[in-house]
Amino acid sequence: MPLGVSSNFRYWGDEETIYAARGRGARLWDIDGNEYIDYRLAYGPCILGYADPRVDAAAREGIEVGGVFALGTERELAVAERVSRMVPAAELVRFSNSGTEAVMAALRLSRAATGKDGYVVVEGGYHGVFDAALWYTAVEEWAPGRGEPALLPYSAGVPELVRQLIYTVPLNDANRLEDVLRRHHDRIGTMLIEPIMGNCCALSAAPQYLRDVRALCERHDVLLVVDEVKTGFRVARGGVQELYGFKGDLCTFAKAIGNGYPIAVIAGREDIMRLCGETVIHGGTYTAHSVALAAADRTLEILENTSALDDIAGYGTRLRQGIGAVLTRRGIAHSFVGHPSMSGLFFSDTPPSNYRDWVKTDYSFYTALAPELHDLGILVEPDSREPWFICAAHDDICLAETLEKFEQAVDNTLRGLGPEAARKTH
Repeated sequence: MPLGVSSNFRYWGDEETIYAARGRGARLWDIDGNEYIDYRLAYGPCILGYADPRVDAAAREGIEVGGVFALGTERELAVAERVSRMVPAAELVRFSNSGTEAVMAALRLSRAATGKDGYVVVEGGYHGVFDAALWYTAVEEWAPGRGEPALLPYSAGVPELVRQLIYTVPLNDANRLEDVLRRHHDRIGTMLIEPIMGNCCALSAAPQYLRDVRALCERHDVLLVVDEVKTGFRVARGGVQELYGFKGDLCTFAKAIGNGYPIAVIAGREDIMRLCGETVIHGGTYTAHSVALAAADRTLEILENTSALDDIAGYGTRLRQGIGAVLTRRGIAHSFVGHPSMSGLFFSDTPPSNYRDWVKTDYSFYTALAPELHDLGILVEPDSREPWFICAAHDDICLAETLEKFEQAVDNTLRGLGPEAARKTH
């Protein structure tokens, strides 16, 4: 296999790449027998923890249904009704297999509804691995006052022709969005946004910015597509739209909906969603697989009817407090962003408000800290852009062990970086 993995993001280096043997609750064991308290959680899907017995029992019942038929099943309606009840914006629902597929379908629907191919994305946002989304603004090589940063593909093989459809704006800058829409609204039909940016350290939109975005989209005949692949059914029962009190025209969900089983959702306004089957093609052989549907049904039932999400947020808050106390005792500047269930940690007094500010931050301390945590049995993403994810299986034992080992890792990092680096943290 290229790089020895099935996703580029799983390769951390020839000696650093971890291969999982099994997971249970909030813990993961690798093939060398090392045990970790896991704050990656597969980039967030395992909202209840690995191998949750309630969800796995439901999945086994789903196996008995027969797997894949390329036909509809009764449980599709039950899960769709639950999603619609939990997310007011989800007037109608369709299923897909992954977050990438869901966003692809949402973008296609939006183009069909508006008749406009152009779309706006927020700098630093991530919307999956497909050609329309594999672009970034090269802020690292850009200096303010020299025009706008270049728009570049993340990957070789992305057609250059796609570039002409994309418009980028910084997060939390409604004036910039207004300028782009005023000048190009005849070509732009879609605004695609993660209000909490899952691949940019959980940088978050300000509530007023989201109100402005909603108003600007309505004024310029642009559909607002809210990417909740990471935030959906995690930051609130109704996702980030409930948390911030707004509604998208279309929205996408994936990771937490099935506690790790492969299922995704495209949902939104009835008039747009009904284009599926009228003028817009949407489908897939494995869509709404009986095992994934059964797992999603049980996962959402637990999230809707128990205190799981409150417990997760409570743990995340206490984890932040404990980490903050460790860093404060050592005079290390720090701040948190995002939601307690998916926290971003910065080693500065004030966190950045958008991607342009983020690239100016010094994340060398985090880069050195992550492998120290791994050696002590605390699993975090080595890339500082990823938040720390919390699940319902994280308990007081996990918290005490995490904070003890975080303190050790910080001290090891300070010793490893030397006196000069230590002074810079004060």
